[in-house]
Amino acid sequence: MVHLSEVRKLKKQIVMVTQSLYQRGLITAWGGNVSARIEGEDKCWITPSGVFKRDLKPAYLVKIDFEGNVVEGLYKPSIEVPFHTEVYKRRPDVNAVVHAHNPIIMGLGNAGVKIKPVNIEAATLGEVPIIPFALPGTKKLAQIIGDNIGNHKAMIMKNHGVVAVGKNLIDAMSIVNNLENISLTMLTSHLFGNLGEMSPEDFEAVKKM
Repeated sequence: MVHLSEVRKLKKQIVMVTQSLYQRGLITAWGGNVSARIEGEDKCWITPSGVFKRDLKPAYLVKIDFEGNVVEGLYKPSIEVPFHTEVYKRRPDVNAVVHAHNPIIMGLGNAGVKIKPVNIEAATLGEVPIIPFALPGTKKLAQIIGDNIGNHKAMIMKNHGVVAVGKNLIDAMSIVNNLENISLTMLTSHLFGNLGEMSPEDFEAVKKM
C-alpha cells in the first residue's frame, strides 16, 4: 500500500527536477515534461500542459494510468502522455521519465552526430540512439520511442529533444544534465580540432566500474 507521505515526496521531487532543468535552460517555459511513479505502481504522476515551469506546484501535477486516463488532478496532463506511458509499459525497471529540450545535444542530434567517449560521463551512459522525428503527442512518436528504448538510458529525438529514463527522478535528471555536459565537451573539443576520445580500453574499464 502506498503511503500519502510517499506520494507527497514524489510530487515535490517532480517539481524540484522540473524547475532545476528549467533554470539550467534544458526545458523551456512550456516545453519539456517530467513523470514519475512509486515503484511497482501501474500509474504515474506527470507535469501538466500550459503551466509555466517556473511556477509549477505539486497541486498542478496529474496522475494517469498507463492507458493515458486521468486518475487524479484538475489540470490537463502533458501532451506527451503517450510516450511516457509506453516507456513504463516496456521498462518495468523505470520509475522516472524526463523529456528535455537540451539545445546543444539536440543540435548534434540534428546533424546526426552521436555521443562520443570524450569523458567519464559518456562512458557511464552507454549508447544514446538518435531516433527520427515524429509529431509531439502522437502514437507514432510513442511507438518509435517504445521500439527503440531497449535497455538504453537515453535517446535523442531529432528536431525535438531528449528522453532520459531512470530508477528514480534524480537518476533521470542526472542523465539529462550529463548529456548536455558531454555535448558541450564534444563541441568545444571539435572547435579546437580534436575530440580527444578515450581509448577503447579506458572506455570499457569505466563502463565496468
